[in-house]
Amino acid sequence: MALRPPDPKFVLRGTGASVNTLHFCCRDQEGCDPILFSGQGRDAAVCTWDLSEGRNAVIDYIPLDSYGFCQCSLMQKDVGHYLLASPGSTLSEVKILDLLKKTPVWILKPPADAKLGMPMCLKLWQPLSCSRPLLLVGYEDGSVTLWDPSEKKMLSRLACHNEPIMCLDFDPEKVKGISGSSEKVLSSWGLDEQQNLKLQKTVTLVNAGIADTCIRQDKKILATAGWDHQVRVFGWKKLKPLAILPYHTASVHCVSFSDHVVLSERFMAAGSKDQRISLWSLYNEP
Repeated sequence: MALRPPDPKFVLRGTGASVNTLHFCCRDQEGCDPILFSGQGRDAAVCTWDLSEGRNAVIDYIPLDSYGFCQCSLMQKDVGHYLLASPGSTLSEVKILDLLKKTPVWILKPPADAKLGMPMCLKLWQPLSCSRPLLLVGYEDGSVTLWDPSEKKMLSRLACHNEPIMCLDFDPEKVKGISGSSEKVLSSWGLDEQQNLKLQKTVTLVNAGIADTCIRQDKKILATAGWDHQVRVFGWKKLKPLAILPYHTASVHCVSFSDHVVLSERFMAAGSKDQRISLWSLYNEP
């Protein structure tokens, strides 16, 4: 007999609108400025907010080139120094900004004959063996591409979905990633020593549509946000299905894991079109 799925530990209500993105910040990070990044709104801009000493003032406003629904990707290079990847002004273009200077650092344009469509999701990440950041892009044609921004070069391209890629996440330690699309397939892929993307495994789901996916910080599990109102949990090593969490009454838009140091305090959060955020305690045993 199958075990009954757990109930959420807490449910947050009162947002007044669909919950489209979530992020935890639980660790005590010395030397970090208490700054919030928000956007992208209908004004096609990202704002930075000063949250120190109880303040909540907008301190900067960075206009972007795109009105699409592809989320930006933010990466901290040093204390107070951030890079921001966002869709560019032309169809398949991606622009990376230095937020301190508010100027473009790199503009990445695929070959004219690539026919990738729009960027749908972005992931800036820092390789463990290299000082230069790399960028993963999921495109409208179902391809994942790997870029070296400093060389303005596409290093690899992998067609791993038949429909637009809606989300991706990446594990720099294991050098492999995960992506979901508007179809029923969850795909894992990795990088070989020549930085070529290689498909590793696919999992077919019952219902189509994965809005978001997130790998937990300890690299043991990952979660997906489904258009079918359900959150699914998988083992990251073999993509073994572990749990289906059917609490929400509308499409789940986003999932995120907290980064508490103490295992028992870790939570997973899911945000939905039903205007609720559910908080779950899952697989926290040492």
